[in-house]
Amino acid sequence: MTSEIMISICLPIYNFDVNPLVGELSRQAKLLNKPYEIILIDDCSNEVFKNINEVSCQKETYIRLTKNVGRAKIRNLFLNYSNYENLLFLDCDSLVLKDDFLLKYVEVIIQGSYNVVCGGRVYDMNRPDKLKMLRWKYGIKKESQPVDVRKKNPNKSFMTNNFLVNREILASILFDERITEYGHEDTLFGYALKLRGISIDHIDNPVLNGDLEDNSEYLSKTEKGIKNLLHILDYVNYEKEFINDISLLRFYYKVNRFQKIIGAVFRLLKPSIEYLLTKGFISLFLFDFYKLGLLIKYQRSIAFNSPNS
Repeated sequence: MTSEIMISICLPIYNFDVNPLVGELSRQAKLLNKPYEIILIDDCSNEVFKNINEVSCQKETYIRLTKNVGRAKIRNLFLNYSNYENLLFLDCDSLVLKDDFLLKYVEVIIQGSYNVVCGGRVYDMNRPDKLKMLRWKYGIKKESQPVDVRKKNPNKSFMTNNFLVNREILASILFDERITEYGHEDTLFGYALKLRGISIDHIDNPVLNGDLEDNSEYLSKTEKGIKNLLHILDYVNYEKEFINDISLLRFYYKVNRFQKIIGAVFRLLKPSIEYLLTKGFISLFLFDFYKLGLLIKYQRSIAFNSPNS
């Protein structure tokens, strides 16, 4: 390893105790014997979490925002506070699993000429309480993908929870700051990279998702994500390539002729579906239908045109 290897570890915080994560990252970083920095930006968390996190933030660069700016803008803000060319982003609820976690990213930097690298995400295989079953089951089946699967569709598999990015790449593309609510800021960023011909590399270096929302909270976040997706479709001018990268949108257009029927069925069954999912009777097929129903519902209030020919 050369003395030129420097890494900025970037942690956006919102209502979570980051002490265990910062402690482990600091321990591993010191063992590398290379210049590093840990930067924490708090996106206007509740006071209780601000007070808790002051312990781990004392020796690091710590910025408190007085107004919540959202998951896209807060990541762009790290360009203002970081000093190095290699930016490693981790979600604040991540848990580091292996002692060589940082070393693996340093090895990527040493090899040179990388743009964006994703390490992946895994979930605890022990079944949680029923009231947190929806997020866990979706994460296990949809998000916790081995590296060989992620490599098949590298830009489609981009997630913001654990990725290394070259500073120039992030500065040239940026996360779309029009996205202020939960959901799909990573989808749009991955698509923007794809349009620029920048492929995302994937390695086997996952973090553990350390926090599971309860079922009702995750349903609420899912609804916000659907609304965001509709806005993003407008941002990308309903490009076919973007639509084809998202299975929900592909299916939406495939069943175009039946949307009125599906919408009517969804309105009838929505209370029952929400009851089952909230109580922990989880079917991912039912959850997919729920998302399709929400998409059909909200397209009426937002200009939702046909994809470009």
